[in-house]
Amino acid sequence: MDIEQIELSLKERKAVCKLLERLENQPPELENLWELMDSVWDELGCDNRRLDSRKVSDFYRHPIWLLNGLFIETHDLSIQHRLAIADWVTQNSEIYTVLDYGGGFGTLARFIAQKNKDIVIDVYEPYPSESALIKAANYTQISFVNTLNKRYGCLVSTDVLEHVPDPLELLAQMAKSIELNGFLIIANCFYPVIKCHLPCTFHLRYSFNLLAKMMGLEFITVCQNSHASIYRKVDEAPFNWFAIRSTELLSKTLFPILENSWGYRFIKSTKDLVDSLRKLFF
Repeated sequence: MDIEQIELSLKERKAVCKLLERLENQPPELENLWELMDSVWDELGCDNRRLDSRKVSDFYRHPIWLLNGLFIETHDLSIQHRLAIADWVTQNSEIYTVLDYGGGFGTLARFIAQKNKDIVIDVYEPYPSESALIKAANYTQISFVNTLNKRYGCLVSTDVLEHVPDPLELLAQMAKSIELNGFLIIANCFYPVIKCHLPCTFHLRYSFNLLAKMMGLEFITVCQNSHASIYRKVDEAPFNWFAIRSTELLSKTLFPILENSWGYRFIKSTKDLVDSLRKLFF
């Protein structure tokens, strides 16, 4: 990254340069950035099992996320993923409005705007950097928003749900923000890659599609050349929160078993048997 060539405020430039000085590798690798994120998390006194909302809020306001946004725009795989999502959105004639939920630096929004000037994009980002706002200002169809008061033809959420203590509540809000028959493009990382990925969400790596279906979201396909999955909103019936929370509890209970290969094989074989019996007798 050539920081001198990037449009940043003086305050942002000083903060980013200070962070870069802490990185041993120049230019940094993705793993170096993750390590720095973890260091900032620890320095702010954050604990991913005992969350302090004030400390976590300070973490997501920290300049490390500006550095992360700048890094993404130099990282080949990150760019590939976002271009693939932008291609899918802009090639779908049903989509006229997009909400990029937790859109960070606005990279994806700008890719969509560059590919189709007729699509209106809102970026929901609680803590946008000055640099992100300046870049977005070059595109009349991009707006940064801090409230959700309308519905969209497509909602994109990349690497968001693993950061929140109640991902199902947030997924429900996302589902309600989509028009019937609209799309949700979502990428999750329910793994302990960095400390701000909350362990309470990890069980969803096995049960997410089932719980999404219970919220009226039907899995369609994987977005090729990206880490995202595509869902269509097929139902607007009120959520059965008792069933959803009961399934969530079961998911959390089974998670330690599924993490062991023998447990996973046992549950899968049992499921296959039940499915076979259902087809045979019903």
